[in-house]
Amino acid sequence: MSQEPDTSSLRERLIDAGVELVLSEGTAALGLREIARRAGVSHGAPRRYFPTHHSLLSAIARRGFADLGARVAATMEEATTEEATTEPSATPRARLDALARTYVGYALERRGMFELMFRHDLLDSEKHEPNAAGSRLRESTLPLFGLLTGLVAHCRARADGDVRPDVAAAALWANLHGIAQLWASESLPLALGTPADERAGAGRLLPAPLDALVTAALDAHLGPVKP
Repeated sequence: MSQEPDTSSLRERLIDAGVELVLSEGTAALGLREIARRAGVSHGAPRRYFPTHHSLLSAIARRGFADLGARVAATMEEATTEEATTEPSATPRARLDALARTYVGYALERRGMFELMFRHDLLDSEKHEPNAAGSRLRESTLPLFGLLTGLVAHCRARADGDVRPDVAAAALWANLHGIAQLWASESLPLALGTPADERAGAGRLLPAPLDALVTAALDAHLGPVKP
């Protein structure tokens, strides 16, 4: 007697194939046929598990947010532990520093995924699938922004009270995102005269010129860390 195919397993295989594809070849390669080929299913199979191309791309992007979220949580916990042993009052800024560097480092390491994750104009399920059930991409994006906003609010307490914390956080986010993209496209290394052998980092450990840019962005929005 033949067994029914495991729907959840096939669905995950399609997402796995999409993740592998976007990491190796970028967002331009994420066609339904190629994802199906990589997953070893017929080109029509994705439609049985994802009503639209957008819904499959959103599922792939949610994997990216899960990965980034796990990395942020791990590095922030590490920073909190290190900082709390010497200066507990500095912990919110230490956690924000860790978040910022992890975010920029992820953008460089997972360039294709990073690009896909923030294409809400393309993946906005409210626009493309207004009646769709299940998790929406915004449910993966907004918690990270909420975390950033909370940390910014702690760091800016009693300062610049005329600027809402979410607006200040959005400005910092835009600054960090722009740094990541301009560094990845080699515009900033060119402008700063950074040699090719000094442009690569590893996760939260950024190359020195890029790390200096992240510090400058944090200081510009939050003020320098007091000695």
